[in-house]
Order: sequence, then structure tokens, then C-alpha cells
Amino acid sequence: MEKRRQVKLEDVAALAGVSKTTVSRVLNNRGYLSEATKQRVHEAMEQLHYRPNAIARQLFTQKTNLVGLVFPTVNDPFFGQLEAGLDECLYENSYRTLMGNSQNNPQKEEQYLQLLLNHQIDGLIVGAHNQAMPDYLQTNLPIVSIERAVAPQIPVVASDNYRGGQLATQRLLDAGCQHIIHTNYPKDVMTTNQDRRKAYEDLMSQAGYPAITYEVNYDTPMEEKKAIFARLFDEHPEVDGIFADNDTNAGLIIQVAKARGRRVPEDLKVVGFDGADGTRILFPELTTVQQSIDQMAAVAVNLLEQQIAGQTNVESVTLPVTLLEGTTG
Repeated sequence: MEKRRQVKLEDVAALAGVSKTTVSRVLNNRGYLSEATKQRVHEAMEQLHYRPNAIARQLFTQKTNLVGLVFPTVNDPFFGQLEAGLDECLYENSYRTLMGNSQNNPQKEEQYLQLLLNHQIDGLIVGAHNQAMPDYLQTNLPIVSIERAVAPQIPVVASDNYRGGQLATQRLLDAGCQHIIHTNYPKDVMTTNQDRRKAYEDLMSQAGYPAITYEVNYDTPMEEKKAIFARLFDEHPEVDGIFADNDTNAGLIIQVAKARGRRVPEDLKVVGFDGADGTRILFPELTTVQQSIDQMAAVAVNLLEQQIAGQTNVESVTLPVTLLEGTTG
């Protein structure tokens, strides 16, 4: 069987009655061309079933229209919704995405980063927890971080975490709680989550109550988290309110509490943080602080496009949060 010859640029030019340069300009939307010329070129491409050479186009435009995403996991309502939102926003702006989930493992994150850089991507949007990685500091690639302090020169899109911490803690105080415990990342993890902790500590101090935080890494296995929360109840049987740093931990805390005979909200009030769509469907009774996840994705893509366009000193953006009423807190 005779092998089918690959259609080339000159074939399209010959059929359309124009030069190869004109065909290239049509493909890359460069320079002024009449609508009639554009139509002849497109008709020739369609007739010949011509497929543009993506690599050649990248060399011409200096763009791949690829954006890399590096996040801890999609196996979480917040990150799952965020990555889906980013992918949709990028697609609407003619970008395709390459995703890597690091599980908060620095080696894995570095491997993903190198893989993405090798694909000659146009930019990165990151939300992993490993800050000050040399590759982030040394590359001139446009980068936007979400809720993570990666490097001083990289803009961050974050919720107003301090305000969120205030809303959650004040809700528990207004409900009459006096022994409120908070869960959060260890203090050495440079994340905007620490602003939630600061707000909790400030309000507890103002109310004259002790501030107690149980530190839980994001990537701690589920059973280990449950063990930490069980220890929380053993060490503080007086606890009557818990401000969890995310909705997943809030759900686990309620599970452990109920297994120990604690009634929610009669004996224990719990407020979470995130308010992702998936959580609201499966756990609508949870009182939580909702982040603007879809807006976060749209803003991150906008900041990345500003950098891709050559803008420097792109500013970080802080987005508002809302307390969602539920029955748990």
C-alpha cells in the first residue's frame, strides 16, 4: 500500500495561489491580510486536510500555549475545584494544561517542575507547600502562586485568611464556647493558613481565653489525623468548640467526636474552612468559612497572562471570604 504523502506548507500555498510566507502569516495571525486571502488559505488547508506543525508554530510565536499546574492533590474538595476552575479558565484563554500533584513531597514537586520546564511551557500556577525551591527562584518563567508563599518575587492569590479566622473564631465565641481549639499546619510551613491561626490567637487573647493549636500537616495520613484528633479530646475533655483549618479536618473531627459520644452541636461546636462545592453537597450542615475558589482561579490566570504579556511587578491579590451558616457551629 502506497504511503500517503504528508501535506506541506508549500502545497497549501500552491493551491491557494499565495506564498509560503502568506500562509505562515495566516496561521500565526501576523500582519495585515485581506479577508479574501485568509479565506483562500483556509479553504486550501481544509481541502488538503492540512494540519499545522505545532513545533514550527511555537518557534515562530515563541509560545506553546501550555501552562503547568503543581498542586498537592486533586483528592480534596478545595484543590479539586480549584484545579478544575484553572483548567477551564486557561482553556477559555486558549491554553492547555499539564498537571502535577506533588503530595507535598519536595522531591516529587521538583521532578514535576523539571518535567514541566522541559515542555517549554508559557507559565506556571502553583499551590504546593514547599517554599523557596531553587528552581522557582532561578527561572524567569511567569509564575503565580495560590495560597502559598513560594518566593518574594512571585505574586500570590489568596483569600483574606485573617478575616476568615476572625469569622470562624467569633462565631464560636458568640455561641458561648470558652474552650476553643484550633487545628492548622506547623508554624514553619509558610502558608497563608497561618493568618487563620493569628486571627484565632488574637480573638482568644481578647476574650481572655487560652489559644491552643493542634498542628496537623496537610499530607498526614487519614488514620494519623484521626489519632491526633482523638488525642485532642483526651488531653482537653473540656473542649466545647473547634475551629478546623479546612473542611476535611472538620469532618474528621466530627467523626471522632461522635465516636466518643460527643453531640454536635449540643456538646461541641465545629467550624471549618474552604466551603468547596463538593463539600457543600455532601456536608451541607457544616458551618464553614467559604473561599471564592472559582474567582481565585480566574484571578490567578489573569495575573499569569499579565506576566506572559511582559508586565513586571504584578501585584498579589487578596479575595474576600464568607461565613456559611450551618448547624455544626
